[in-house]
Amino acid sequence: MNPPNLAQASLFRNCNFYLGHWKDFSKMIPVYDPSSNQEIGSVPDLPAEEIRAAILFAEKEQRSWAKTLPKERAKYLRNWANLMIQNREDLAKIMTWEQGKPLAESRGEIDYAASYLEWFAEEAKRTYGDIIPTHRKELRLLSWKEPIGVTGILTPWNFPSSMITRKVGPALAAGCVVISKPSELTPYSAIALAVLAQEAGLPPGVFQVVTGRPETIADEFLDNPGVKKISFTGSTRVGKILLEKSAKQIKRISLELGGNAPFIVFADANLKEAVKGAIASKFRNTGQTCVCANRFLVEEKVADEFATMLAEEVSKFKVGNGFEEGVNQGPLIHSAALHKVDSHVKDALQKGGKLRIGGKPHSLGGSFYEPTVLTNVTEDSLCFQEETFGPLAPIHSFKTEEEALRIANATSVGLASYMYTNDPARIWRMTESIEAGMVAVNEGILSTEQVPFGGVKESGIGREGSKYGIEEYQEIKYICWGGQS
Repeated sequence: MNPPNLAQASLFRNCNFYLGHWKDFSKMIPVYDPSSNQEIGSVPDLPAEEIRAAILFAEKEQRSWAKTLPKERAKYLRNWANLMIQNREDLAKIMTWEQGKPLAESRGEIDYAASYLEWFAEEAKRTYGDIIPTHRKELRLLSWKEPIGVTGILTPWNFPSSMITRKVGPALAAGCVVISKPSELTPYSAIALAVLAQEAGLPPGVFQVVTGRPETIADEFLDNPGVKKISFTGSTRVGKILLEKSAKQIKRISLELGGNAPFIVFADANLKEAVKGAIASKFRNTGQTCVCANRFLVEEKVADEFATMLAEEVSKFKVGNGFEEGVNQGPLIHSAALHKVDSHVKDALQKGGKLRIGGKPHSLGGSFYEPTVLTNVTEDSLCFQEETFGPLAPIHSFKTEEEALRIANATSVGLASYMYTNDPARIWRMTESIEAGMVAVNEGILSTEQVPFGGVKESGIGREGSKYGIEEYQEIKYICWGGQS
C-alpha cells in the first residue's frame, strides 16, 4: 500500500535524533511493512563510536537535567503527553504501517503510551525523602532520592510507543536523561516521539533516539561507564545475557521479560465473560504480547462449552491489513514468528490436540496466520512449555483446583495470570498461590499506568508504572548530621 497520509509529515523521518540534532548516516537498515513485506524506509545503522558520542552528550545534559526542578520536569512531560494525543492519528498510522496491528489498536496504544508521560509528570513532584528518628540526641538523620544518571533503554517491536514512554516517563521524572534504542523492526514510532519531545521543549540531550544492531548498542550501554542504568523489555533469553554482562560494572538494570500466562476458568465462572476476557487477552495485537494468555486451563465440566463459545467468537474475526475497515487481526511481525506459531500448532495436534478452528497460515499469505483454537492439548505440548506469541488458544481441561494450580505454576516464568471464578474464597486461595507478578480476576486486560507491571521468577526484575516505577531510576542517599545538640 501507499504510505499513510499524515497531517504532520515531519513525524516520519529516516534519521536519528542525537547529539542535539537530526542526523543521517551512511549505513542504513531497511524497515518493512509486515502486511505486505514491502520496504517502507530505512534508518541509520549506527556503529559503536556514534553511540559513544551520544552517551558523552547525555552525560553533559545529565548534570543540568538532574538539577531541574521536579515541577519543570512535570511540565515537559505533560506537554509531551498532550502533543501525543493531539497527533494521535498520525502516530497510530505510523505504528500500524511498521508494526501491522489494526489501526484501532494503534490508536489505543497511543492513548496508553501518553498516559505514562502524564502519570509520571505528577509523580515527579512526589519523590519524597524521610526524616529518620535519631538514636543519639546530637545527630539528625535523613534520606533523599537522587537520579541514577544516564539511562539506556532497549524496547521491543510489539508495543513500539508505550514500551518507550513506560520507561522514559519515570526516568525523566526522576531526573535521568535517556538514550532510547527501539527495535530495528519498528523504529519510526520512536523517531516520531523524538519529534514531539522537541516540540514539547525538552532540552536536546534529555531524550535521544539511536537505531542500529541490537548487540552493538546494547554492548555499548553495558560497557560504557557513562551509562548508569539499563532498562530492557524483551525475551528471557536476551534478558539473561544482559543481566550477566551488567555484572561487570554492577550496573543497575531493569528487565521485563517473557511470560507463559495461564488463563484459568472454573465451572462456576460466567462463561460469557470468560470468553470475552479470553478474546481480549489472547488475541490483542494478534497474540503478540508478553501478558497475553498462553495456556488455557478450563474445568472439565465446562471445557467443551467454553471451547465452543470461544471458537464461535474467533470465527467472527476479520484478518487483514491493519488499515482496512473492520480488521481486528493483523499480520505477525515476520515469517519467523509465523513459523513458530505453526510449529506449535502442529506439535499440539501430533500430541493429541483437537482442532476447533484455524490451524494454518492464512490464505492472505505473508505472515498472516489463522486465529486458532485447540482442545485436548497436553501439558508437554510446545505451546504449554513455551511462549507462542501468536493467535493460538490451546485448551487443557482439569478436574480440581489443586491440579489447575500445579499446571499454572509449572513454568520457569511468572509474569501475568488470569482466573475466572465467582467463589470469593477460591479467589483468595488462588491469587495467593499463583506464582506471577500480576493476577487478573474476572478480567482480560490488566495493564494500566497506575499499577505495578512486572513479573517473578525468570520474567524479570523491577516494576514499571505506578508509584513504584520511578524508584527504578533513583538512588537513596542517607545523611548523618552531627553537632545538633
